[in-house]
Amino acid sequence: MKIVQIGIGECGENHARILSQLGVLSAVCDVDVQKSRDCGRTYSVNHYSSLEELQRSEEFDGAFVVTPTATHADIAEKLLCARKHVFVERPITYQSSQGQRLARLAEKNRVILTCGYVERFNPAVSTVKKIIAEERFGSPIMLEFHREDRVPLHAKDVGIIQDASGHDIDTANWLFGGLPYVVFARAGKIRHTDEDFASIMLGYKDDRVAVISSNWITPRKVKRLRAVCTDAVVSSDLIRQEITVERDDDGDGKVETVEDIKQQEPLLLEIQGFLDAVKERDREHSIVKPQEAVNVTKIAEAALLSSQKGSPIYLSLK
Repeated sequence: MKIVQIGIGECGENHARILSQLGVLSAVCDVDVQKSRDCGRTYSVNHYSSLEELQRSEEFDGAFVVTPTATHADIAEKLLCARKHVFVERPITYQSSQGQRLARLAEKNRVILTCGYVERFNPAVSTVKKIIAEERFGSPIMLEFHREDRVPLHAKDVGIIQDASGHDIDTANWLFGGLPYVVFARAGKIRHTDEDFASIMLGYKDDRVAVISSNWITPRKVKRLRAVCTDAVVSSDLIRQEITVERDDDGDGKVETVEDIKQQEPLLLEIQGFLDAVKERDREHSIVKPQEAVNVTKIAEAALLSSQKGSPIYLSLK
């Protein structure tokens, strides 16, 4: 299998490292000639400064698009039209209508298209998913997410809702196994051209709720998930990949640690999942489906609109 990568920024450096580690990286491309050259030399692969040059010169099976969000639609469309399998970093596109077009194009050309919502592949999150699916502690009724960090270097053309909060929107949909029908949000900006702090509430059927709090103000990195179930509270530190369970069966509350978590790099698992899907030509593989990624963008758009209007936004998603 031969995989190329377009975009070698702060985020793309990790993708290139893992693709090389897995022995599939065949070429890299970046408009910054020096970055492209340096990365090509580091991993002993061909390097290019334009997508057109890469497509003329290379034979490959799939591509990773790790470029600014505003360029995703154009680059991914060219690759999909050439019948290449495509992994696009989050969000899939700047506008949901663009993402919908890419999803239709991937379906038409029968190729794999996925988007990089990496938290699904975090062992801590997948373990919480298993706990919820098995109803070990009853039914989930509320999900709480806390994500905090400094403004990342790659966040140049979207704010925190489409970038960091998008991870938790996708995770909430995945854990609940459904889509919200209402969104209410408040957001603002202090150090970024777009919003850099936000609180989002998503309403799902059966009175289930996800509350997502994100900011690029806090000086330390925080990624936490709390699942309130009918019989216990399951809390997870997504950085440490640790889970605790709080129960009150006999009136004197106790906290237990979940021990069966195999710590692994989420990005490695995500990339391997995409490669497996390409190898098996299985668009139903355990990856983020195109429509799931488009729905995250639609929810993020609704959150931005809600923040501007100061009122809830009702959705009809499929």
